[in-house]
Amino acid sequence: MVDLYPPTSPYDSGFIDTGDGNRIYYEQLGNPEGKPALNVHGGPGSGAPQRPTRAWDPACYRVIRFDQRNCGRSTPHAADPAADMSLNTTQHLIDDMERLREHLGIDKWLLNGASWGSTLILAYAQQHPERVTEIVIPAVTTTRRAETDWLYRGAGRFYPEAWDRFRDGVPEDERDDLLAAYARLMENPDRAVREKAAADWLAWEDAVISNEPNGVPGMYSDRDVDAQIAFVRICAHYFSNGAWLEEDQLLRDVGRLAGIPAVLVHGRHDMGSPVQTAWELAKAWPDARLHIIEDSGHAGSDAMAQTTRGAIEEFKHR
Repeated sequence: MVDLYPPTSPYDSGFIDTGDGNRIYYEQLGNPEGKPALNVHGGPGSGAPQRPTRAWDPACYRVIRFDQRNCGRSTPHAADPAADMSLNTTQHLIDDMERLREHLGIDKWLLNGASWGSTLILAYAQQHPERVTEIVIPAVTTTRRAETDWLYRGAGRFYPEAWDRFRDGVPEDERDDLLAAYARLMENPDRAVREKAAADWLAWEDAVISNEPNGVPGMYSDRDVDAQIAFVRICAHYFSNGAWLEEDQLLRDVGRLAGIPAVLVHGRHDMGSPVQTAWELAKAWPDARLHIIEDSGHAGSDAMAQTTRGAIEEFKHR
């Protein structure tokens, strides 16, 4: 068992000006002289945790957290219809990570993140492998169109009544491409339209994890309305564009990660992101070890958290 550490709050925070009107919030926790580790949040659009960390040894790690563009404490916020989403793409986020690394004077760092965070980690690491020491990913995704098609269409065969409500949230003549239709709704100047679309989207996300071993009711919708709007606007923007990645790109280019040790942790019962993707990634990446957690889905479990913390502990003195 890997014990939790006492709660560790940020010792430093600030903003990075990207030069295009965006300001990226970041904070640092732990030991300023410790091993750098970047936590990359999911969503896209969830924002970084706003609570103390207990998973990282505060004597050994210098943990950096940041809010990706247009969410959390970064500005402009995607709940504001004036926020320009054309300036928020996977490449923009990769460049922001590099800008943050340089601003903090870090040469290399460990990368940790789940779900969408894992996609961004893999995309960043394949562009900048020389900047990555290790990778720890719970809940593996690569945001292939096949993966998002499963999450927002294929999984509907298990929850047909919930999926019908999700489908019916967009105009009938736009239902051939639900992700693009929701992306258009989230750009509507009428806030009431955006609020309803966000609620419909999040109700579907909640339904997908509802029968997981540790599914929590309202896991996605339990956030304030501005955060709901930002989350769904950013998700729909990314997923309707395939995250600006070629299909299978992150699996195809996994050879660029040669020599970077990694631990992948995935729940057997992950309905939204089936374990197949984690399995394919681990098979293609000799330096990665995959742990499949039998009592977990996308929402995680104690065993999943323990395995993830074990990898963080393993790498802290490497």
